[in-house]
Amino acid sequence: MTDTHFTADYLIETPLSLMKVAEIMAGEQSSGTFIRVEGETDDLRGRARAEVLEVVDLGEIDHTTLASAWLTRRGVTTRPHRATVKIRFPIDNVGVNLAALASTVAGNLYDLGEVTGMRLESITLPTSWRRQFAMPRQGIAGTRRLTGVNEGPMIGSIIKPNVGLTAEDTAKLVERLCAAGIDFIKDDEICADPLHAPLAGRIPAVMAAVERAQDKLGRRVMIAFNITDETDAMRRHADLVAQNGGTCVMANLNWCGFSAVETLRRSTDLALHGHRNGFGALSRCEALGIGFGAYQVLWRLAGVDHMHVHGLDGKFAQENREVIDSTAMCLAPLDDRSDDRVLPAFSSGQWAGTVPATWKAAAGDDFLFMAGGGIMGHPGGPADGIESIRAAFRAMKDGRTLEDAARNSEPLHKALEFFGQAA
Repeated sequence: MTDTHFTADYLIETPLSLMKVAEIMAGEQSSGTFIRVEGETDDLRGRARAEVLEVVDLGEIDHTTLASAWLTRRGVTTRPHRATVKIRFPIDNVGVNLAALASTVAGNLYDLGEVTGMRLESITLPTSWRRQFAMPRQGIAGTRRLTGVNEGPMIGSIIKPNVGLTAEDTAKLVERLCAAGIDFIKDDEICADPLHAPLAGRIPAVMAAVERAQDKLGRRVMIAFNITDETDAMRRHADLVAQNGGTCVMANLNWCGFSAVETLRRSTDLALHGHRNGFGALSRCEALGIGFGAYQVLWRLAGVDHMHVHGLDGKFAQENREVIDSTAMCLAPLDDRSDDRVLPAFSSGQWAGTVPATWKAAAGDDFLFMAGGGIMGHPGGPADGIESIRAAFRAMKDGRTLEDAARNSEPLHKALEFFGQAA
């Protein structure tokens, strides 16, 4: 790695020469088109063209993943091979421009007629360039400071005002969760600024409830208000959160876009909770889209503080291995000169029974463990739901099984008995 270039790694699928296709990729996303154009000198190509560093043939596969009219028109019927490709790009082609970076490493590559599969897997940046982009304003250390949770995992829950709760109803639910001892609460991703609970009313009502609870808890619960909207509205909503003593906002990254999130980052010091809903459309096909390795790099350059990684043994399609790898990526610094790690947020079907796998995956306690039904659906109520999860984490720290710990924890015992039947 040099200070003048960055690299991107891909998985490709093609029935054509692997090296030829890799060279087409490098040309398409840097200096070239399908034919040399006027003014395109060798000197210009030498400065601006991307370079193929490595192609590794992974072998032939039985069928193509994607159709290609370009290949059909040429009568290509041979079986495709898959390969990994590493390409080095000149930084000067991009500058400090996140949207241009994303366009360079992805962009038209997905439409190349020569390929029947294309997936961006990872991006590696030189430190000097990375530091010119946004950094997390709070990250792990700041989130711990703002929540008052100095050690152990942070326990969170999700409220669903989108089911019809008013601002006042939402505030009552938040107050109940705060009284139960929660550390973090976030809005559901599909509830931003609904007519029945607009942010203009919901933010003051919820933060008043947090203030009342703070007097009893001795700490302020972090609320991630979903302010997903167009850019100016998000900035206004973030200002309202700060004015009311809030510490966090949430944005649906894929639908707000890089530019909106970058602008939001520049305009507020609040913790920025990055929700990745829609990521499955980019990642679930093994030979198409963007892997979390590249995805989390791009969004960390926008300055997010928390990143969703889904949950272990949860309700979504991702295998545990993917969740574990995603967690490790969030906890690894991109910048070796400062702490730019982001807080991995586990969610989706989580409860006390998924704690052992989560504890092992995180290899520490710098993470956010969010449970909706696992807390609110506990037969003993939210306080017992939270305590069942805390008891499970204490058991992991002490090297005990959940079953053993449940002998001394009625909330954990009830959780295993109740949720274990549906797991």
